[in-house]
Amino acid sequence: MARLSDIIENFIKNMLDKSQQDFLEIQRNELANLFNCAPSQINYVLETRFTVDKGYYIESRRGGGGFIKITRIKINNNDYIKEAVWNNIGEEITQQQAEGYIEFFKERGYLTEREAALLRITINDKVLNIAGENKDRVRASILKTTLINLL
Repeated sequence: MARLSDIIENFIKNMLDKSQQDFLEIQRNELANLFNCAPSQINYVLETRFTVDKGYYIESRRGGGGFIKITRIKINNNDYIKEAVWNNIGEEITQQQAEGYIEFFKERGYLTEREAALLRITINDKVLNIAGENKDRVRASILKTTLINLL
């Protein structure tokens, strides 16, 4: 059974997909009422699932007419993407962060499901059976190099 966070995330993504625009404005309290949860649960989903590194930009306006605006970041230029990959991944990356990047590029159509699956296996902790911090350095190098070559 899916967790509430997963359900909320999928609901928001479906609303974005159905939207004629690359942004969505929602009321935090209305969404919380819809899912019968606290507004802090909505905040958690937004803060963890709709981040810049996952391709989203969040604006929040509090108060009586407050809303949350979720904007899907468009990426059009492959050179820009390659530079962003190289600069944003850095020298080290955890498995969870790397999987976030893989999912982002898969959702945007830059990676096929098969390429994403192969890349997930390649950067997995069990495959990178290296002690200490070197694992995150090796993972970053593999992820950056592979993404740049696939894109």
